[in-house]
Amino acid sequence: MSEQQTTGVFQLENGYWGYRFVLTVDGKKKAQKRVKDELGNPYRTQKQAMKARSIALAQEQSKLFLPPQNKIQRKTVQEVYQEYCDKGRSGKAYATIKKQDSLWANHLKERFGNRYIDEITVAEIQDYLAELYYTDNRAYSYTESFLKMFYLIFGQAYSRNYIDVDSYNKLCINKDTKIHMPKLKVDDDLDIVSFDDKEIEQLDSYFRGTNAETAYMLGKYCGLRINECYGLKWSNVDINRGILTIDRQMQYQNGLIKLVSLKTRNAKRKIYMCSKLKGYFENLMRQQAYDKVELALQRQQNQTFIQDLNGELISSLELVNSLPNGKIQTVNSMKYHSRTLQGQYGIMFKFHYLRHTYGTNLAALNTPEYLLCNQMGHSNSQVTHKYYIAISERGIGELLKNLEKM
Repeated sequence: MSEQQTTGVFQLENGYWGYRFVLTVDGKKKAQKRVKDELGNPYRTQKQAMKARSIALAQEQSKLFLPPQNKIQRKTVQEVYQEYCDKGRSGKAYATIKKQDSLWANHLKERFGNRYIDEITVAEIQDYLAELYYTDNRAYSYTESFLKMFYLIFGQAYSRNYIDVDSYNKLCINKDTKIHMPKLKVDDDLDIVSFDDKEIEQLDSYFRGTNAETAYMLGKYCGLRINECYGLKWSNVDINRGILTIDRQMQYQNGLIKLVSLKTRNAKRKIYMCSKLKGYFENLMRQQAYDKVELALQRQQNQTFIQDLNGELISSLELVNSLPNGKIQTVNSMKYHSRTLQGQYGIMFKFHYLRHTYGTNLAALNTPEYLLCNQMGHSNSQVTHKYYIAISERGIGELLKNLEKM
């Protein structure tokens, strides 16, 4: 085997092989080093590494002879992300922007920021995601946030002609090669979490008469997200028709409490109240009328003014979940109750589990999927479908009834 053929090919300590080469493009050196193919498989023989190097080198050299208008501009991942921030994410929700910037600043920038975007391979991203999930023990859903960031960055790069169509297809389109999540750990639980009848009885007893009872009732009987619950205004409660209009949410932005738009279009919806919840709200409204008179001075002194959806300042007294004395309640108001419930009852309580319980129970009662999707405010019916395959106490009860009918 000639020395020229083996140039740039090297053997690793584990016995596998790799290759490297350096090209000068527009006065800049472009280095490429690979120890795995596009599917993340190692080069097991020197011959495999030589062939892979030859193909990769030919592909890069062919790009040098493209017409100027078709040449790929070389950009670092940092430059691509900054361009996305400047031009590509107008209209994105505040929480989305904060999350993206956090992932970038705390993780991706150091690892990939100075790398050229056209040098990044599927294999090294798969290795990075596996490191986050298996080695660093990051939550599966958190690791998935990184996958979405990579899709976002490569999509931005492709739209600006910083990577070619073949590279983009390999990274983001082709189902056999594209970057994807690591295999789920055996002990990871991504199932819908719902409370059983005994736990609901305990929760009913615990929350009855507390300052958090209204929020609990909205979670239990409407499946509201916690931000939607605490952002609900009295003007959006129609007792006569039994309808809640969900069109905004409470959110902290730069340390300030605000009412802002919902994250997705489908989240804006009308929710139908059951008779028990209607009765509760009728009593609550009577109590509110009483408090306005008896606690007028306290309410005036304790009220907080927050920015509404349209930018105007409104009083916290306009919120359903303000306290009788006028003090505001926020999305943090449930933290105390979560700790107390775990300590006293051994119940792992998260407000979002009330939403899971609401969806699971309606699915077990054979609510048409399109109606449940609407009431939950899902943007994707596949999310709703999870409630129909979730195993719950009520669902098992229905199954046993049907088995007896057989």
